[in-house]
Amino acid sequence: MTTTTEPDAVTSSELLSVVASRELASRRTVFAGIGLPTLATELARLTVAPQIEVVYESGVCGAHPSHLPETIADAVLISGAEAVLSMPALFGYVLQGGHIDVGFLGAAQIDRWGSLNTSVIGDWESPRVRLPGSGGGIEVMANSREVFVVMRRHDPRSFTGSLDFCTTPGPDRALSEGIRPLGVGVTRVITELGILARGGIGEELRLIAVHPGVTVERVREATGWDLKVSDEVGTVPPPTAAELRLLREDVDPGRVYLR
Repeated sequence: MTTTTEPDAVTSSELLSVVASRELASRRTVFAGIGLPTLATELARLTVAPQIEVVYESGVCGAHPSHLPETIADAVLISGAEAVLSMPALFGYVLQGGHIDVGFLGAAQIDRWGSLNTSVIGDWESPRVRLPGSGGGIEVMANSREVFVVMRRHDPRSFTGSLDFCTTPGPDRALSEGIRPLGVGVTRVITELGILARGGIGEELRLIAVHPGVTVERVREATGWDLKVSDEVGTVPPPTAAELRLLREDVDPGRVYLR
């Protein structure tokens, strides 16, 4: 029998990784960012999506690493990979060719339409924090069929009514500038409080599920805009003992990303 664990026995990284991995059940190709997206995709491979094909920004396609990569250029990604492409081939043929089902990203800030900030917190000229920047985030957002985002923090500064800087515009913002992307943008956001979703262009993110013990009002208070709420808000099943064992013992036993 599959059993669940007590909430205080599960870290935030474990919770986010498990819940995000479940969202990949019907997906085939995933463009994974380093960190929590990597944890989630590797766990999905062992559970709900054994046929998943993982693509990394360094050009590695169909990665089968023996252990978790620490960067997108980690040599462990190459051993056993289905292919290693040049950057022009990866972005020009794989991404822009529409071959990615899910782009899996992280962010420091997100707005109600799914645009992301991974550049600066505060003023551009004198920011409080400088962040890694875009990387391939713009291309992933524009060309993946849909995008999942994992957010470690759910508060009004991270879920903001106005981004401090728009690094990665969602389709709605891109369309306002006369640019038509291939995909529908962010469709899922997994946070420590629950799951937000949107169906596509023209829709705001809305709350569809909360974690056990979290109220809808708490999520709305932690969001920097008037968050829409689904008519029926579900409760996210907590991580099972089996999922946690796989995550801790098989996916990331060295605690590269688990905290």
